[in-house]
Amino acid sequence: MTTNKSSTHRAAITREGTYLTFRLQDEEYGIAIFKVKEIIGMMDITTIPKMPGFIKGVINLRGKVIPILDLRLKFGLESVPYNERTCIIVVEAPGSFGDMALGLVVDAVHDVANIKEDDVEDSPSFGMNLEGNFILGMAKYDSGVRILLDIAKVVGEAELADLTLAA
Repeated sequence: MTTNKSSTHRAAITREGTYLTFRLQDEEYGIAIFKVKEIIGMMDITTIPKMPGFIKGVINLRGKVIPILDLRLKFGLESVPYNERTCIIVVEAPGSFGDMALGLVVDAVHDVANIKEDDVEDSPSFGMNLEGNFILGMAKYDSGVRILLDIAKVVGEAELADLTLAA
């Protein structure tokens, strides 16, 4: 019983920290700040043929080719036209060939939040086997909930391999 309790405690500790929060549709999400390299405005994206629809293509960021994916499309949300608040969060994602820079298109960046261990709960299962293994937990704040993402799991291994080839 002690092992189970300590493993639960370890999981909670890894979820406490500073997060960059952003919006997709009407929901707020968070990514651990240490995974964020920079935030940039929208720029021209070069499309790559035969990629999944959520992979928008690549950009040239100061001489480095960065794959771009639209989180709205990745999460099955309705596509909307980009506007002045739409931006790209450049993150460091672990891949099979080492860490790689990856751009995530989001509706708007919100703020930086310090999230305490006691404010994070596991995501509800809803009694179904959902593909939610990329969710670290649900962080409670005021009267809302932020969905904390594990950037290493947002994009699967096969998709990371495609992105590595695209870049």
